[in-house]
Amino acid sequence: MTSGNRKVAVVGVALSDCGRVDDATPYTLHAQAARRALADAGLDRGRVDGLASAGLGTLAPAEVAEYLGLRPTWVDSTSVGGSTWEVMTSHAADAIAAGHADVVLLVYGSTARADIRAGRRTGTLSFGNRGPLQFEAPYGHTLIAKYAMAARRHMHQFGTRIEQLAEVAVQARANAQLNPEAMFRSPITVGEVMDGPLIADPFTKLHCCIRSDGGAAVLLAAEEYVRHCRRPPVWILGAAEHVSHTTMSEWPDFTVSPAAVSGRLAFARAGVRPQEIDFAEIYDAFTYMTLVTLEDLGFCAKGEGGAFVEKGRLLVRGGELPVNTDGGGLSAQHPGMRGLFLLVEAVRQLRGEAGERQVRKSGGRLPELAVASGTGGWFCSSGTVVLGR
Repeated sequence: MTSGNRKVAVVGVALSDCGRVDDATPYTLHAQAARRALADAGLDRGRVDGLASAGLGTLAPAEVAEYLGLRPTWVDSTSVGGSTWEVMTSHAADAIAAGHADVVLLVYGSTARADIRAGRRTGTLSFGNRGPLQFEAPYGHTLIAKYAMAARRHMHQFGTRIEQLAEVAVQARANAQLNPEAMFRSPITVGEVMDGPLIADPFTKLHCCIRSDGGAAVLLAAEEYVRHCRRPPVWILGAAEHVSHTTMSEWPDFTVSPAAVSGRLAFARAGVRPQEIDFAEIYDAFTYMTLVTLEDLGFCAKGEGGAFVEKGRLLVRGGELPVNTDGGGLSAQHPGMRGLFLLVEAVRQLRGEAGERQVRKSGGRLPELAVASGTGGWFCSSGTVVLGR
């Protein structure tokens, strides 16, 4: 990082119980993930002097800190949707590099699935219906409809086919088959994706993320703390963020996501090129998100995402660029704001701890470089983090 003198590493990661968790609250999932991440790092809770948290409900960082028994001197509650955690990682790394914090805990927990099943609507997947959005909401312009419109524009402009979007879901499920923690592991075919119930044209059910419960935690620490930790460090090499729009009328091009800016900046700050990345963790609330983010991060040219995702290129086993190695939000878990889960999986892969789904380079070597890119709202915001072993 260029904003300070200290290098910053991820020293601990963990998930809480995920999937179907009917006997927990968001607080308990926060605590479970935090305890496991601290144990993973081998650090005492007293070392943590920074906290970053946000959520779909009303859990303020002050409440989370008190519940976890923390007294942080640096706090972040940035909330820009699913990209929140990559953006917070950038903020926390800058703070550590500048000496404003030493060990920062990023933590999240949500009972999104259990709340819906119990009839509790404690959160929202939109940015509200205030201001300019009041002119879209009355016409049913929901989050999924906005993604569907963007996908249709890409299909119209570049000839992207629905079968290519379906391939994203099929390969995500194939990766999930290798992950014992994934919520859905049964194989699916392109035909099954296309023949499913229509949700918002062109998306059928399997083009859309699952809804789960779950939590995650990531510990960032200054370089001098690394020697005290149990696991090998994964370094934050570069990070960036970008906010684009909230209303569709203010989005200049439906085929370009804000990752086009955050990705370019993150790679430049890390001093690496997309071609050097060994695998990618990309927010995938819908199949189109994966395709267009791959384009905007520079893994293929604009308009070529459809061809890029074909022929098993995203698979852990045999793929040229494994993507969403845990199964992603389409198959593994998606408890509302999934960006932190991308970072957990990226770190596990770089440390060689991913079990059957472990990415290997030629000769069986472990991967060295990864990118995690989160998207918020309906391509409203993006945060991209480049990680290295």
